[in-house]
Amino acid sequence: MRLVIFSHFFAPSIGGVEKQVHSLAHGLARRKPLGGASNFEVTVITNTPGRDTDDPGDTFEVVRCPTFFQLWRLIQRADVVHLAGPTLLPLLISLLLRKPTVIEHHGYQSICPNGLLIHQPERSLCPGHFQAKRYAKCFRCLASEMSVTRSLKNILLMFPRYLLSKSVTANIAITEHVLQRHRLPSSQVIYYGVENQQVRGAVAPVAIGDPHKFRFAFVGRFVPEKGICVFLEAVNILNSEELDFDVLLIGDGPQRKEVDAIIDKWHLADHVHVTGYVAPGEAMTNALRGVGAVVVPSVWEEAAGFSAIEQMVDGRLVIASAIGGLAEVVGDAGLLFPAGDAAALASLMREVLLNPSLVEIVGARGRTRALKIFEIERMIRDHAALYSQLVELRT
Repeated sequence: MRLVIFSHFFAPSIGGVEKQVHSLAHGLARRKPLGGASNFEVTVITNTPGRDTDDPGDTFEVVRCPTFFQLWRLIQRADVVHLAGPTLLPLLISLLLRKPTVIEHHGYQSICPNGLLIHQPERSLCPGHFQAKRYAKCFRCLASEMSVTRSLKNILLMFPRYLLSKSVTANIAITEHVLQRHRLPSSQVIYYGVENQQVRGAVAPVAIGDPHKFRFAFVGRFVPEKGICVFLEAVNILNSEELDFDVLLIGDGPQRKEVDAIIDKWHLADHVHVTGYVAPGEAMTNALRGVGAVVVPSVWEEAAGFSAIEQMVDGRLVIASAIGGLAEVVGDAGLLFPAGDAAALASLMREVLLNPSLVEIVGARGRTRALKIFEIERMIRDHAALYSQLVELRT
């Protein structure tokens, strides 16, 4: 079966979508039927440059920044087209050529002009203004961050994106939350898949270390929706109680200056250390060494929370916002608090500091849940079964 996967972002870009697309392409390309040759001939198409970074060990082709005619030809010869998000041009070409087309929704681009379901400028959770046809509210939201012309363009582009998403052969939601938020026809849930620590190699041990210096960490981009300021407010609450602990902020992003300013304002430098960007792999493993708990304080409706899944697979205690797909991912195998509630987060952090055995107990529960639900071979099998079903229906 000739499978084309279109992902606007791909390696060397870093993110959950990029990792999942690579895992899916690699996993499908190496599947072997009884006869010998691969079940799938996989081509990944992306708008992300970086040919020099392609892994020679990959068993699939990567086509970067194609021309319109290249894109047309690649889709024309495909048996199934998989889109990692509702990107308009490949979506239109696929439907014009009447190809079995699957959209995997890693975010909310089909139902929200900013793709985040966050209403600006107040940064409140959007109840779904576009789906409810409250387009004036969508315009005011966009116009708070960009020009009037660009705001109008983005809203107008939402109409074909939403309608075409309703017309594709199948939609994949990465959590039940995403499924319910989109309410698109021909939809099913396929959870993310993450390799376990035996497959991924030497992972940093979950170690409490010095009982007087417990270590919490945040891993991710420094952007408002990730809730890093909520985390710092919780740290400030505990700091005022003279509790002894460390915090690592692993990452970087547009909010870095604001984060640094908050650390200075609240005199948190003795507790909080910013690493800057850390590459995945060995460098991330070393950065997380000795971390007892990872905090995921998102204030937006995370579609899944890939970072939380990775930490759970590694057996690390996860403290997360009870919101969106993130709450669904963590379930009862982590510690949850109301999104944006710094006092509630501080209470959970305090509980862990006073009862460090929670690291092992809850961490083990998280790993068991992650290996059961987010197993990578299951993810690959589910996609393969869907593609085969679509091809059979066409014939």
